[in-house]
Amino acid sequence: MAFDGLGMHLGNLARLSDAETRSISAENFTGARGQGGMATEGTGAKAARELGQGWKVSPSINIAGNTTATLAEIDGPAAIQHIWLTVHPTFWRRLVLRVYWDNEETPSIETPLGDFFCNGWTERCNIASIPVAVNPAGGFNCYWEMPFRQHARITVENIAPEDCNGFYYQITYTLTPIPDDRAYLHAQWRRSNPLPYKEVHTLLDGVHGEGHYVGTYLAWGVNNNSWWGEGEIKFFMDGDEEFPTICGTGTEDYFGGAWNFEFPQGQYGVFSAPYSGMPQVITPDGLYRAQQRFGMYRWHVPDPIRFKSDLRVTIQALGWRTPNDSGGRRYLPLQDDIASTAFWYQSEPHAPFPQLPDANYLEVI
Repeated sequence: MAFDGLGMHLGNLARLSDAETRSISAENFTGARGQGGMATEGTGAKAARELGQGWKVSPSINIAGNTTATLAEIDGPAAIQHIWLTVHPTFWRRLVLRVYWDNEETPSIETPLGDFFCNGWTERCNIASIPVAVNPAGGFNCYWEMPFRQHARITVENIAPEDCNGFYYQITYTLTPIPDDRAYLHAQWRRSNPLPYKEVHTLLDGVHGEGHYVGTYLAWGVNNNSWWGEGEIKFFMDGDEEFPTICGTGTEDYFGGAWNFEFPQGQYGVFSAPYSGMPQVITPDGLYRAQQRFGMYRWHVPDPIRFKSDLRVTIQALGWRTPNDSGGRRYLPLQDDIASTAFWYQSEPHAPFPQLPDANYLEVI
């Protein structure tokens, strides 16, 4: 059987395939063969006025305030294999990324742009993981394989009144048959700000169908003193009700760390590894900055969490009370600012997502 060009890694990189590579950018809006670099108008036209066509005339687009730009319309069968983009950090929570598979009415991916690339705090942070890489200075790269059978539509909505000038992007995909066992990538953003007392933050709920959970990104803002990460992440699947099938042991444990991420002593040990990381720690400055803020990711690439019929994911926010009796320390339910992006593959159709809040609720405060 001919190699379809999917599931690329070093072990199959030498294999020939009938798959065809295409790429969409502001220099080739359709990705059509032999149609790149032909623009005579665009955001670089003034700089290229002495050189003319073929000399970086249209390297980017502008997105007016309160409008939506369509980045890509792709007929399948195909699979997106790489997305690169960059835009000024002030727009990372003002731009909403949406992806629609196979002409569906509601998106399968709907998140603020920065959170999809593990940069939810609108401050640049490098990421050195396998599915998501963010390189200096704010170069967003996504390597999640995104197969589809009929059609893909990718949009970015500017939910701010200000124009977004200078949005650069490139979407590389392969035209190839898609096997029956390939599912569709989904991503959903939720925020609890603040998390109500003694309640849990829900990352995902209402997922129906067969699939597997593959990743978590959290932008966590702490509103208390002391350690904040005693909470457990829980995966309720396939009919679980009060108690989950999978229950973690602590927030830093789930993200691959240990003992409060404290290393060296008295400091948070930031790290960015292939499948897990806490690459971002934003601390108060003693004058204008308030709460500590953290960015963490965990990719279930070698260990996907598979479900057959339904999935719900929650996480607790727990700290410690000051000891006040002979019984010793007690947990303290926290009321933090938690924004999550959940990534999973599933068969279509998917259940519609909860309505994304407005710009004021998405804003980093």
